[in-house]
Amino acid sequence: MCLARFVFKDMADSNFIDYVKFCSRSGAGGSGSVHFRREKHVPKGGPDGGDGGRGGHIILRGNAQLWTLLHLKYKKHVIADNGRPGEGGRRKGADGKDVVLEVPLGTVAREAESGEMRCEITQDGEEYVLTKGGMGGLGNDHFKTSTNQAPRYAQPGEEGIEEWMILELKLLADVGLVGFPNAGKSTLLSSLSAAKPEIANYPFTTLVPNLGVVAYRDDRSFVMADIPGIIEGAAEGKGLGLRFLRHIERNSILLFLVPADAKHIAKEYQILLRELEKYNPELLDKKRILAISKSDLLDNELMEALKAELPTGVSHVFISAVSAFQLDMLKDLIWQSLQE
Repeated sequence: MCLARFVFKDMADSNFIDYVKFCSRSGAGGSGSVHFRREKHVPKGGPDGGDGGRGGHIILRGNAQLWTLLHLKYKKHVIADNGRPGEGGRRKGADGKDVVLEVPLGTVAREAESGEMRCEITQDGEEYVLTKGGMGGLGNDHFKTSTNQAPRYAQPGEEGIEEWMILELKLLADVGLVGFPNAGKSTLLSSLSAAKPEIANYPFTTLVPNLGVVAYRDDRSFVMADIPGIIEGAAEGKGLGLRFLRHIERNSILLFLVPADAKHIAKEYQILLRELEKYNPELLDKKRILAISKSDLLDNELMEALKAELPTGVSHVFISAVSAFQLDMLKDLIWQSLQE
């Protein structure tokens, strides 16, 4: 579970970048040395050529203080140093300097050509060697034998690797808000946390994901994420949904938000569920809560009538982010689900 110690900034500006593509090139290994021991009283000493140094790696390192890939947006080529050649006296060449790329938690690395996933960084300080540097070559000292005591050859260093990589950020949050545009997700997030997403009465106000830390009882807390609204056909690329659906994959609980004035609450819920299933069927294994927003428009009689139309098998609660109606009940329900 994410903790409140993480400081989340408002991501509603253009600084939120969750996708970068770059050329990753590791360093070549240094060549081994062909050298023979030569001293005043040792005119014909044996081979003592040292090994070449390893080429520099390209390394990913998790950093809990980062929340975007913006700092990598303009790094189209990331190149590590080559290893140095070996020297006489069995002296090994220096290793090439590694390049360490700091990334936010929840970053996934994929091969650009095949789409194959290489790694997923989820812990602060976690490191993964994305592109390995070439091994240094062996010096001629390694090749002496009883029949060849003066080898005049050594290994060249291995070439570095050049490959195109993609980094994608999946937000780490306990609760992910799922709903159509204008369902009230941003309003709910701003009411429950200190996040200040843009709020307006038109579709797709939220153009980038927003994170907020929600304070709970006894100084406990959980993290809530608001992604741009999903529309029917989002899994096929319609609207803004496809680009941001991956952020839902890292959430422990999915909080579906459907407004009380919807024509048919259960139908809207099923459409949202179907879009998630088409994108990734494993999302249906996550715990789900249904919140009927804008419920300050309803009286007790209308609420009872709507309950009969709600989908079965999912916990529900009537709320209003504007009037704070039953928001404490919602937080209790979320916390209980997180503990299970």
